[in-house]
Amino acid sequence: MTAFDIFVEKVVLHNRLTTTELLHKAKAYLASHPELELADLLVRANVLKPPQVSQIRARFAASQTAADTMEAPSPLPAEVQAEGQAACETGTDSQITAPSATPVTALQSLEDYLALARAEGASDLHINAGCRPLLRKKGQLVALEREPFTAQETETLLFSALDGSQTAVLRQQLSLDTCCQFATLGRFRSCFARQNRGWDGAFRVISQQIPTFEALQLPDHLKRLTEYHQGLVLVVGPAGCGKTTTLAAMLQCINQSRDDHIITLEDPIEYVHQPERAHISQRQVGVHTLSFSAALRAALREDPDVILIGELRDRETASLAISAAETGHLVFASLHTTGAGPTISRLLDFFPPDQQGQVRSMISESIRGIVCQRLIPHKNGEGRALALEILYNTAAIGNLIRENRMFQLPTLMQINRDKGMCQLEDSLQQLVESGQIDGSEAWFAATNKSLFTAFEPKRETA
Repeated sequence: MTAFDIFVEKVVLHNRLTTTELLHKAKAYLASHPELELADLLVRANVLKPPQVSQIRARFAASQTAADTMEAPSPLPAEVQAEGQAACETGTDSQITAPSATPVTALQSLEDYLALARAEGASDLHINAGCRPLLRKKGQLVALEREPFTAQETETLLFSALDGSQTAVLRQQLSLDTCCQFATLGRFRSCFARQNRGWDGAFRVISQQIPTFEALQLPDHLKRLTEYHQGLVLVVGPAGCGKTTTLAAMLQCINQSRDDHIITLEDPIEYVHQPERAHISQRQVGVHTLSFSAALRAALREDPDVILIGELRDRETASLAISAAETGHLVFASLHTTGAGPTISRLLDFFPPDQQGQVRSMISESIRGIVCQRLIPHKNGEGRALALEILYNTAAIGNLIRENRMFQLPTLMQINRDKGMCQLEDSLQQLVESGQIDGSEAWFAATNKSLFTAFEPKRETA
């Protein structure tokens, strides 16, 4: 057995992915077929899946260079395949963990770094000229142990992920937003940009499966927003708070429960939805359409039931989204705002003052709900907790919007807590009281910081 085969065996046993008996049979078969790798046999036996092999290979490559060439595998014996199928009945889609951590000096290609990012459970990978590679894990940036990239190394790594047309656009416009896809690694939302030391690349790791409400720890009553057949649903929050993931989970609920036509307009496409009950069309700005507004105008003629807009960026898109919600479509969209009240104000700010009265009336009728979310670092350093502000439209809420009495919105949300409404500060307080987050983190995240003055960081005096 090669060093990589030994490493695979250790990882499989460490993660309890199969039985010792099956490994003995696979190793015996491997002894008479030296052209194969143990990982090939375990994939054929349904013990491992290709993405997991990529994770393991990245771990192994971090300590020593593994051989990249292999011949096509021969068929496995029927008894090994049968036992492998039985061994993986409990499922093997979870993240692979290695017995020990390893350095990254042997990583050579961009795919190696992306595989490591996914294997380490990082949310982002940064490849920057003049800097060491960085992983964002649990909200914090962690530098990998290697020398900083030179400008030429960075350019070679980043441009290897692009095709000819993307390279031309990047060199001309000096920035590019896209989604890179690799056969064994999945999808990564990618941003390329030029800076004074060279090129920068930021890669967001996209889950290979669309997460469920339960996996995201979203309250079950939020599913009511997916049950409407007309109206506007907004998921808002700062960058990197998981808005796209929440919207993907909502669309998947519709996909699994309704015979609808769903059209998504994204920049770029992140989660790829496979039609189940619904028919789904996904369009990417810059690839399949020139702009959100152009795509939305066309979508209204394509007999949609549900429309997802990746982001409301301008007045035309916002106007079309509100009109679509009024004319019998269920519209989902995102905004970069900090709460339910500021979201309404932001929508109105798209329009000139002489139109805001009419738009306020339209919003009061079409809005179905606003979900504002934040990701707060856990107190124990293990991951991040989800804090939510939730607004559902009612007759009283609609009346406040229509009469421009937004200052009363927090009071009305407090009164309607039994209906599932929740202010961000209430959610933060629950997380503090349950010991999930530190009070100082709640102070930084809160809009009304007066509720968390006891946790305000002390300022040093000279």
